[in-house]
Amino acid sequence: MSNSKINRMVLPEQIEAILKADDMEIIIPNSKAELFELALGGKENNTWDVSYDVNGETIREAYVVRCKNGIVANFDDLSMRRRDPNSMVIADDLPTDKPTYEERFGESFDATRRETFKWLKDQKKLIVLPFYSGNEDIDIGYASVAVIPANAAFFAAALADLQGFVPADSLPNRFKPKAIIYVAPPFRHTKFDGKQIVVHKRGFDLHEVFSYNLYPGPSAKKGVYSILLDIGEQENWATLHASTVKIVTPYDLALTIMHEGASGGGKSEMTEQFHRQPDGRLLLGKNIFTEAETLINITDTSELFPVTDDMALAHPSLQNSSNKLVVADAEYGWFLRVDHIKEYGTDPELEKACLTPEEPLIFLNMDAVPDSTCLIWEHIEDAPGKPCPNPRVIIPRHLKKNIVQGIVEVDIRSFGVRTPPTTKENPNYGIIGMFHVLPPALAWLWRLIAPRGFANPSIIDNTKGMKSEGVGSYWPFATGKRVDQANLLLRQIKKSLSTRYILIPNQYIGAYKVGFAGEWATREYLSRRGAVQFRKESLTPSRCPLLGYALNSVKLDGNVIPKGFLQVNYQTEVGNEAYDEGAKILTDFFKEQLEPFNVKELDSLGKQIIDACMKDASVEDYFNLIPKL
Repeated sequence: MSNSKINRMVLPEQIEAILKADDMEIIIPNSKAELFELALGGKENNTWDVSYDVNGETIREAYVVRCKNGIVANFDDLSMRRRDPNSMVIADDLPTDKPTYEERFGESFDATRRETFKWLKDQKKLIVLPFYSGNEDIDIGYASVAVIPANAAFFAAALADLQGFVPADSLPNRFKPKAIIYVAPPFRHTKFDGKQIVVHKRGFDLHEVFSYNLYPGPSAKKGVYSILLDIGEQENWATLHASTVKIVTPYDLALTIMHEGASGGGKSEMTEQFHRQPDGRLLLGKNIFTEAETLINITDTSELFPVTDDMALAHPSLQNSSNKLVVADAEYGWFLRVDHIKEYGTDPELEKACLTPEEPLIFLNMDAVPDSTCLIWEHIEDAPGKPCPNPRVIIPRHLKKNIVQGIVEVDIRSFGVRTPPTTKENPNYGIIGMFHVLPPALAWLWRLIAPRGFANPSIIDNTKGMKSEGVGSYWPFATGKRVDQANLLLRQIKKSLSTRYILIPNQYIGAYKVGFAGEWATREYLSRRGAVQFRKESLTPSRCPLLGYALNSVKLDGNVIPKGFLQVNYQTEVGNEAYDEGAKILTDFFKEQLEPFNVKELDSLGKQIIDACMKDASVEDYFNLIPKL
């Protein structure tokens, strides 16, 4: 079908031999509609099983259903329904802190790589999807290709909606990929004991990604992120794990917030309108003992103009003389988790976009039947009565309301942390107030530690207690050295001293269940202030120095926020003693996690900041290490 188009590509010898074989049928799609039909095995089908022969046994990896508003892909294996944080292995000799293939599996990757190419050649029918990693519209796009078995076309469609693609008829001559993704699902059974495995083989001219599973999270989504981080590490820039939104208030004030954090840290929620109660108010928090509700009335909401959802390019060519960080989106479409939508009316804007989309969408982990409308509050069950915690929909950027194309200057960088309930009876690290103001040095430390936080719905994680997502909160997707990323982030902070930093918890503030309400209230409050500078009198050093400065008071649209939401030790259910126990949990965790960064390659200023933490520095000490403009 598209074999002749392959001649327009400049491909490595080993893959060119496969794709140009006489008996190979190549599909380079020309449209999204073509990909959707391929995902169902043809126009006549409403369902499609993605199955493979594994040592003589047919195993179904996924199944696809046609709905009125798109296609739904599901996985029989529960472990394929969300990303395994241990899926990445490295199969090259370049510097890395990640597990190598040889360390994990006790042998070189060379034989498995050859077997993968042979398996792909034996399929006789492959989809070749050309795309750009990054943002080609602002000339920061890197030619890339995915090679996918034709019966797994839903994966190609997901990748196309996430990253965009180059139609066959528009493919330029001498399209030379800097990255290639190979998809070979059966190998997870024959080689990897049924686990999600994504192997990265880096080179200075080519980054190869071998995806041995069909859940798009660790490969079509985060695999591309890994490619960008690798390129950025070579070129001295970073792709940040962040959502970004420009907020315009009812008073015509504008503010741009970039919100970083581990998966589940509130990135997508930062670009959403807050969820109102039936009477129109915002439920700020509900006491876990008394069930007393703290509600605030926000009559006129700000207008939101989303910029990025998860991957923000901070390329040096974007920076200007403003002394603020400048970013652009690195994605064509957004991989939205909708576990919070449990009934109709929770998020009317998103529900409308999914129920009656302008073009068909791709849904994952949803309960759907052929020819029905996929409802985003009907999640597939992992067990009877237990919904999958990671239902997803991919929404191309151009379908989002008020989307901002191009670049923006960031006024405030916030960092989100999932926090547990914290009380006198059960002290924990849920001592973070509605928001805290961080000196730049502390903001850097939070990005090194990036706590994964409480009850993360996006990944498989059976460990208890705090765990670090790692430097930048993008460390699970980075392939190199953590100290290199730490230095990149520190240089970035030093070059953007007019951007301010805050810390925002979600899920719990002390003894109050808040979900993402604190984040929404913070966004509305900061945008209405009309300035990112805080008066000294309005701040007080937090009782736990790692939390920077706490607010003495916050008044939002005439609503006075209770002090216990700003300084958690003022909650009667918490108090100073439990707060201090939580502070010790947090401080001990920071000190433990900072140890691997204390190496000779670390920037000298970074060493000073880490030393300050180890010596229990005050907030003022951190402020003096990187004075802001």
